[in-house]
Amino acid sequence: MSTLGPFAEPAPGCKPAAPAALTADQQSKYDELLTEVQSWESLPTTKVGNETAPLADGERMWLTRECLLRYLRATKWNLQQAITRLKATMVWRREFGTDTFTAEYISEENAKGKQVQLGFDKEGRPCLYLLPQNQNTKPSQKQVEHLVYMLERTLDLHPPGQEGLALLIDFRNTGAGGTPPMSIAKQVLDILQSHYPERLGRALLTHLPWYVTAFLKLIGPFIDPVTKSKIKYNEPLIDHVPASQLMVASGGEVDFKYDHSIYWPALADMAAKRRHERKERWEKAGKLIGESEVYLWGGEETSIGANKDRAEVKREDNTEGKIDTEADASVASNGAAEKTTEKELVDGVENLDIKTTEPVKVAA
Repeated sequence: MSTLGPFAEPAPGCKPAAPAALTADQQSKYDELLTEVQSWESLPTTKVGNETAPLADGERMWLTRECLLRYLRATKWNLQQAITRLKATMVWRREFGTDTFTAEYISEENAKGKQVQLGFDKEGRPCLYLLPQNQNTKPSQKQVEHLVYMLERTLDLHPPGQEGLALLIDFRNTGAGGTPPMSIAKQVLDILQSHYPERLGRALLTHLPWYVTAFLKLIGPFIDPVTKSKIKYNEPLIDHVPASQLMVASGGEVDFKYDHSIYWPALADMAAKRRHERKERWEKAGKLIGESEVYLWGGEETSIGANKDRAEVKREDNTEGKIDTEADASVASNGAAEKTTEKELVDGVENLDIKTTEPVKVAA
Protein backbone atom coordinates (compact mmCIF):
# COMPACT_ATOMS: atom_id res chain seq x y z
CA MET A 1 0.00 0.00 0.00
CA SER A 2 1.08 3.60 -0.50
CA THR A 3 0.37 6.83 1.36
CA LEU A 4 1.47 10.44 1.26
CA GLY A 5 0.08 11.47 4.66
CA PRO A 6 -0.17 10.24 8.25
CA PHE A 7 -2.46 7.38 9.31
CA ALA A 8 -5.54 8.40 11.28
CA GLU A 9 -5.58 5.41 13.66
CA PRO A 10 -3.67 2.26 14.65
CA ALA A 11 -4.04 -1.05 12.81
CA PRO A 12 -6.86 -3.30 14.10
CA GLY A 13 -5.98 -4.99 17.37
CA CYS A 14 -3.12 -2.61 18.16
CA LYS A 15 -4.08 -1.00 21.44
CA PRO A 16 -2.51 -0.26 24.82
CA ALA A 17 -2.88 -2.44 27.86
CA ALA A 18 -5.36 -1.22 30.46
CA PRO A 19 -3.67 0.88 33.17
CA ALA A 20 -3.24 -0.62 36.61
CA ALA A 21 -5.68 0.54 39.28
CA LEU A 22 -4.30 3.03 41.78
CA THR A 23 -3.58 1.90 45.31
CA ALA A 24 -5.23 3.77 48.18
CA ASP A 25 -1.96 5.63 48.85
CA GLN A 26 -1.52 6.55 45.18
CA GLN A 27 -5.10 7.79 44.96
CA SER A 28 -4.55 9.91 48.06
CA LYS A 29 -1.43 11.51 46.56
CA TYR A 30 -3.21 12.12 43.28
CA ASP A 31 -6.08 13.84 45.13
CA GLU A 32 -3.56 16.04 46.96
CA LEU A 33 -1.78 16.95 43.72
CA LEU A 34 -5.08 17.75 42.02
CA THR A 35 -6.11 20.02 44.91
CA GLU A 36 -2.75 21.80 44.72
CA VAL A 37 -2.95 22.34 40.96
CA GLN A 38 -6.55 23.54 41.16
CA SER A 39 -5.33 26.31 43.47
CA TRP A 40 -2.93 27.69 40.83
CA GLU A 41 -4.41 30.96 39.61
CA SER A 42 -1.22 32.30 38.02
CA LEU A 43 2.35 31.13 37.33
CA PRO A 44 5.65 32.78 36.34
CA THR A 45 6.09 33.47 32.65
CA THR A 46 9.84 32.69 32.75
CA LYS A 47 12.20 30.61 34.87
CA VAL A 48 13.83 33.80 36.19
CA GLY A 49 12.02 37.01 36.97
CA ASN A 50 8.93 37.96 38.92
CA GLU A 51 6.38 38.39 36.15
CA THR A 52 3.36 36.09 36.38
CA ALA A 53 0.25 35.50 34.28
CA PRO A 54 -3.07 33.72 34.92
CA LEU A 55 -3.50 30.18 33.64
CA ALA A 56 -5.00 30.18 30.14
CA ASP A 57 -7.71 27.72 29.14
CA GLY A 58 -5.22 25.76 27.04
CA GLU A 59 -2.98 25.31 30.08
CA ARG A 60 -5.87 24.23 32.27
CA MET A 61 -6.96 21.71 29.64
CA TRP A 62 -3.37 20.40 29.43
CA LEU A 63 -3.51 19.56 33.16
CA THR A 64 -5.42 16.32 32.71
CA ARG A 65 -5.79 13.48 35.17
CA GLU A 66 -3.27 11.41 33.20
CA CYS A 67 -0.85 14.34 33.02
CA LEU A 68 -0.80 14.64 36.81
CA LEU A 69 -0.37 10.87 37.16
CA ARG A 70 2.59 10.92 34.74
CA TYR A 71 4.43 13.36 36.97
CA LEU A 72 3.64 11.31 40.06
CA ARG A 73 4.94 8.14 38.41
CA ALA A 74 8.04 9.94 37.12
CA THR A 75 8.86 11.05 40.67
CA LYS A 76 8.05 7.63 42.14
CA TRP A 77 4.96 9.10 43.83
CA ASN A 78 6.86 11.84 45.66
CA LEU A 79 4.18 14.50 45.93
CA GLN A 80 6.42 17.52 46.50
CA GLN A 81 8.75 16.56 43.66
CA ALA A 82 5.76 16.07 41.35
CA ILE A 83 4.45 19.54 42.24
CA THR A 84 7.87 21.11 41.61
CA ARG A 85 8.41 19.34 38.28
CA LEU A 86 4.90 20.00 37.02
CA LYS A 87 5.18 23.69 37.82
CA ALA A 88 8.60 23.82 36.15
CA THR A 89 7.15 22.28 32.97
CA MET A 90 4.30 24.78 32.92
CA VAL A 91 6.80 27.64 33.13
CA TRP A 92 9.06 26.01 30.50
CA ARG A 93 6.16 25.62 28.07
CA ARG A 94 5.42 29.32 28.45
CA GLU A 95 9.00 30.45 28.07
CA PHE A 96 9.86 28.06 25.23
CA GLY A 97 6.66 28.91 23.37
CA THR A 98 5.50 25.31 22.92
CA ASP A 99 1.92 26.23 22.02
CA THR A 100 2.90 29.12 19.74
CA PHE A 101 4.80 27.29 16.98
CA THR A 102 2.81 27.17 13.76
CA ALA A 103 3.15 24.79 10.83
CA GLU A 104 4.23 27.73 8.68
CA TYR A 105 6.99 28.74 11.10
CA ILE A 106 8.42 25.21 11.38
CA SER A 107 7.86 24.27 7.72
CA GLU A 108 11.35 24.97 6.36
CA GLU A 109 12.92 22.68 8.97
CA ASN A 110 10.97 19.71 7.65
CA ALA A 111 11.12 20.55 3.94
CA LYS A 112 13.09 17.35 3.19
CA GLY A 113 11.17 15.11 5.60
CA LYS A 114 13.80 14.62 8.31
CA GLN A 115 10.98 13.97 10.80
CA VAL A 116 7.83 12.08 9.88
CA GLN A 117 4.88 10.96 11.95
CA LEU A 118 3.61 7.80 10.26
CA GLY A 119 1.70 4.85 11.66
CA PHE A 120 1.34 3.33 15.12
CA ASP A 121 3.22 0.53 16.84
CA LYS A 122 1.65 -2.71 18.09
CA GLU A 123 0.51 -1.03 21.32
CA GLY A 124 -1.09 1.92 19.57
CA ARG A 125 1.76 4.39 20.11
CA PRO A 126 2.09 6.92 17.27
CA CYS A 127 5.46 6.53 15.53
CA LEU A 128 7.75 9.49 14.96
CA TYR A 129 10.55 8.77 12.49
CA LEU A 130 13.78 10.74 12.87
CA LEU A 131 15.70 10.51 9.59
CA PRO A 132 18.96 12.45 9.93
CA GLN A 133 19.98 11.53 6.35
CA ASN A 134 17.38 14.11 5.30
CA GLN A 135 18.96 16.88 7.37
CA ASN A 136 18.61 20.18 5.51
CA THR A 137 19.52 22.91 8.02
CA LYS A 138 22.47 23.84 10.18
CA PRO A 139 22.39 23.30 13.97
CA SER A 140 20.28 26.00 15.64
CA GLN A 141 17.64 26.56 18.29
CA LYS A 142 15.00 26.19 15.59
CA GLN A 143 15.97 22.54 15.18
CA VAL A 144 15.01 22.02 18.84
CA GLU A 145 11.75 23.90 18.27
CA HIS A 146 11.12 21.65 15.26
CA LEU A 147 11.52 18.52 17.39
CA VAL A 148 9.20 19.87 20.09
CA TYR A 149 6.62 20.78 17.44
CA MET A 150 6.74 17.25 16.03
CA LEU A 151 6.48 15.72 19.52
CA GLU A 152 3.37 17.79 20.17
CA ARG A 153 1.77 16.89 16.84
CA THR A 154 2.56 13.21 17.36
CA LEU A 155 0.93 13.27 20.79
CA ASP A 156 -2.09 15.02 19.29
CA LEU A 157 -2.72 11.85 17.27
CA HIS A 158 -2.38 9.14 19.91
CA PRO A 159 -5.52 7.03 20.35
CA PRO A 160 -7.62 7.14 23.55
CA GLY A 161 -5.93 5.30 26.40
CA GLN A 162 -2.43 5.57 24.94
CA GLU A 163 -0.12 8.16 26.48
CA GLY A 164 3.23 7.40 24.87
CA LEU A 165 4.93 7.53 21.50
CA ALA A 166 7.57 5.50 19.68
CA LEU A 167 10.71 7.10 18.24
CA LEU A 168 12.13 5.33 15.19
CA ILE A 169 15.61 6.72 14.48
CA ASP A 170 17.19 5.44 11.26
CA PHE A 171 20.85 6.44 10.82
CA ARG A 172 21.13 4.85 7.39
CA ASN A 173 23.18 6.98 4.94
CA THR A 174 23.88 9.50 7.66
CA GLY A 175 27.22 11.29 7.50
CA ALA A 176 29.22 12.38 10.51
CA GLY A 177 27.47 15.75 10.23
CA GLY A 178 24.16 14.07 10.95
CA THR A 179 24.80 13.97 14.68
CA PRO A 180 23.85 17.17 16.55
CA PRO A 181 26.32 19.21 18.61
CA MET A 182 26.63 18.11 22.23
CA SER A 183 24.88 21.28 23.44
CA ILE A 184 21.75 20.57 21.36
CA ALA A 185 21.81 16.86 22.26
CA LYS A 186 21.89 17.69 25.99
CA GLN A 187 19.11 20.26 25.59
CA VAL A 188 16.90 17.77 23.75
CA LEU A 189 17.56 15.10 26.39
CA ASP A 190 16.66 17.53 29.16
CA ILE A 191 13.43 18.49 27.39
CA LEU A 192 12.41 14.87 26.83
CA GLN A 193 13.25 13.72 30.35
CA SER A 194 12.06 16.77 32.29
CA HIS A 195 9.04 17.96 30.35
CA TYR A 196 7.71 14.85 28.62
CA PRO A 197 7.87 12.31 31.45
CA GLU A 198 6.35 8.90 30.81
CA ARG A 199 5.81 9.83 27.16
CA LEU A 200 8.58 7.82 25.52
CA GLY A 201 7.22 4.31 25.13
CA ARG A 202 10.25 3.07 23.18
CA ALA A 203 13.10 4.38 21.04
CA LEU A 204 14.19 2.10 18.20
CA LEU A 205 17.61 2.95 16.78
CA THR A 206 18.72 1.23 13.58
CA HIS A 207 21.70 1.25 11.18
CA LEU A 208 24.08 2.83 13.66
CA PRO A 209 27.48 3.75 12.17
CA TRP A 210 30.50 3.77 14.47
CA TYR A 211 30.50 7.54 14.96
CA VAL A 212 26.87 7.51 16.11
CA THR A 213 27.69 4.71 18.55
CA ALA A 214 30.59 6.82 19.83
CA PHE A 215 28.28 9.84 20.11
CA LEU A 216 25.73 7.84 22.09
CA LYS A 217 28.45 6.80 24.50
CA LEU A 218 29.32 10.46 25.04
CA ILE A 219 25.76 11.44 25.91
CA GLY A 220 25.08 8.18 27.79
CA PRO A 221 25.79 9.70 31.24
CA PHE A 222 23.06 12.28 30.64
CA ILE A 223 20.40 9.65 29.88
CA ASP A 224 18.47 8.59 32.98
CA PRO A 225 18.09 4.85 33.64
CA VAL A 226 14.35 4.80 32.87
CA THR A 227 14.88 6.40 29.45
CA LYS A 228 17.88 4.17 28.77
CA SER A 229 15.79 1.05 29.42
CA LYS A 230 13.41 2.04 26.61
CA ILE A 231 16.12 2.35 23.94
CA LYS A 232 16.54 -0.66 21.63
CA TYR A 233 19.40 -1.01 19.16
CA ASN A 234 19.17 -2.61 15.71
CA GLU A 235 16.09 -4.69 16.45
CA PRO A 236 13.83 -5.54 13.47
CA LEU A 237 11.20 -2.81 13.38
CA ILE A 238 8.64 -5.34 12.15
CA ASP A 239 8.80 -6.83 15.66
CA HIS A 240 7.41 -3.59 17.06
CA VAL A 241 5.29 -2.05 14.29
CA PRO A 242 2.66 -3.87 12.19
CA ALA A 243 3.76 -4.23 8.55
CA SER A 244 0.62 -2.45 7.37
CA GLN A 245 1.81 0.74 9.08
CA LEU A 246 5.59 0.46 8.65
CA MET A 247 7.58 1.99 5.80
CA VAL A 248 8.92 -0.37 3.15
CA ALA A 249 12.38 1.06 3.80
CA SER A 250 12.05 -0.14 7.41
CA GLY A 251 10.80 -3.63 6.52
CA GLY A 252 7.07 -2.93 6.26
CA GLU A 253 4.45 -2.69 3.52
CA VAL A 254 3.86 1.07 3.32
CA ASP A 255 5.28 2.67 0.20
CA PHE A 256 5.83 6.17 1.58
CA LYS A 257 7.40 8.99 -0.40
CA TYR A 258 7.77 12.27 1.41
CA ASP A 259 6.15 15.15 -0.47
CA HIS A 260 6.30 18.26 1.72
CA SER A 261 3.51 20.04 -0.17
CA ILE A 262 1.12 17.16 0.63
CA TYR A 263 2.35 15.67 3.90
CA TRP A 264 2.98 18.87 5.89
CA PRO A 265 -0.52 20.41 5.57
CA ALA A 266 -2.10 16.97 6.01
CA LEU A 267 -0.34 16.48 9.37
CA ALA A 268 -1.13 20.03 10.51
CA ASP A 269 -4.81 19.72 9.55
CA MET A 270 -5.27 16.33 11.20
CA ALA A 271 -3.63 17.50 14.44
CA ALA A 272 -5.60 20.77 14.46
CA LYS A 273 -8.87 18.88 14.01
CA ARG A 274 -8.04 16.61 16.96
CA ARG A 275 -7.15 19.60 19.16
CA HIS A 276 -10.39 21.35 18.21
CA GLU A 277 -12.43 18.26 19.10
CA ARG A 278 -10.66 17.96 22.46
CA LYS A 279 -11.33 21.63 23.23
CA GLU A 280 -15.03 21.19 22.45
CA ARG A 281 -15.26 18.14 24.73
CA TRP A 282 -13.38 19.92 27.50
CA GLU A 283 -15.64 22.98 27.34
CA LYS A 284 -18.77 20.83 27.19
CA ALA A 285 -17.67 18.96 30.32
CA GLY A 286 -17.14 22.14 32.33
CA LYS A 287 -13.50 23.14 31.66
CA LEU A 288 -12.16 21.07 34.54
CA ILE A 289 -8.55 20.68 35.59
CA GLY A 290 -7.93 16.95 35.99
CA GLU A 291 -10.21 15.93 33.12
CA SER A 292 -9.86 12.43 31.67
CA GLU A 293 -7.59 12.16 28.61
CA VAL A 294 -9.53 9.10 27.50
CA TYR A 295 -12.67 11.24 27.35
CA LEU A 296 -10.89 14.22 25.73
CA TRP A 297 -9.32 12.02 23.05
CA GLY A 298 -12.74 10.60 22.16
CA GLY A 299 -12.59 7.30 24.04
CA GLU A 300 -15.35 5.31 25.67
CA GLU A 301 -15.17 7.06 29.02
CA THR A 302 -17.37 9.81 30.39
CA SER A 303 -15.96 13.09 31.60
CA ILE A 304 -14.82 13.60 35.17
CA GLY A 305 -17.49 16.28 35.47
CA ALA A 306 -20.23 13.89 34.39
CA ASN A 307 -19.00 11.31 36.90
CA LYS A 308 -19.11 13.93 39.66
CA ASP A 309 -22.63 14.97 38.67
CA ARG A 310 -23.81 11.36 38.77
CA ALA A 311 -22.18 10.83 42.15
CA GLU A 312 -23.88 13.99 43.47
CA VAL A 313 -27.27 12.87 42.18
CA LYS A 314 -26.73 9.47 43.78
CA ARG A 315 -25.87 11.12 47.09
CA GLU A 316 -28.98 13.28 46.86
CA ASP A 317 -31.11 10.24 46.04
CA ASN A 318 -29.63 8.37 48.98
CA THR A 319 -30.27 11.36 51.26
CA GLU A 320 -33.87 11.71 50.08
CA GLY A 321 -34.39 7.98 50.49
CA LYS A 322 -33.03 8.16 54.01
CA ILE A 323 -35.33 11.08 54.85
CA ASP A 324 -38.34 9.23 53.41
CA THR A 325 -37.46 6.11 55.38
CA GLU A 326 -37.09 8.11 58.59
CA ALA A 327 -40.39 9.87 57.90
CA ASP A 328 -42.15 6.55 57.31
CA ALA A 329 -40.63 5.17 60.47
CA SER A 330 -41.78 8.27 62.37
CA VAL A 331 -45.33 7.97 61.05
CA ALA A 332 -45.41 4.28 61.90
CA SER A 333 -44.10 5.02 65.37
CA ASN A 334 -46.65 7.78 65.94
CA GLY A 335 -49.44 5.53 64.69
CA ALA A 336 -48.38 2.78 67.04
CA ALA A 337 -48.22 5.27 69.89
CA GLU A 338 -51.75 6.53 69.16
CA LYS A 339 -53.11 2.98 69.06
CA THR A 340 -51.41 2.22 72.36
CA THR A 341 -52.97 5.32 73.96
CA GLU A 342 -56.45 4.39 72.71
CA LYS A 343 -56.08 0.86 74.07
CA GLU A 344 -54.94 2.14 77.44
CA LEU A 345 -57.99 4.42 77.63
CA VAL A 346 -60.36 1.56 76.80
CA ASP A 347 -58.70 -0.75 79.27
CA GLY A 348 -58.84 1.95 81.92
CA VAL A 349 -62.53 2.50 81.43
CA GLU A 350 -63.24 -1.20 81.56
CA ASN A 351 -61.32 -1.55 84.79
CA LEU A 352 -63.16 1.25 86.64
CA ASP A 353 -65.11 0.05 89.78
CA ILE A 354 -68.51 1.52 88.91
CA LYS A 355 -71.24 1.14 91.70
CA THR A 356 -74.97 1.44 91.17
CA THR A 357 -76.59 3.85 93.69
CA GLU A 358 -80.03 5.22 94.24
CA PRO A 359 -80.79 8.55 92.66
CA VAL A 360 -80.02 11.51 94.89
CA LYS A 361 -83.11 13.22 96.08
CA VAL A 362 -83.03 16.98 96.02
CA ALA A 363 -85.01 18.67 98.74
CA ALA A 364 -87.59 21.06 97.48
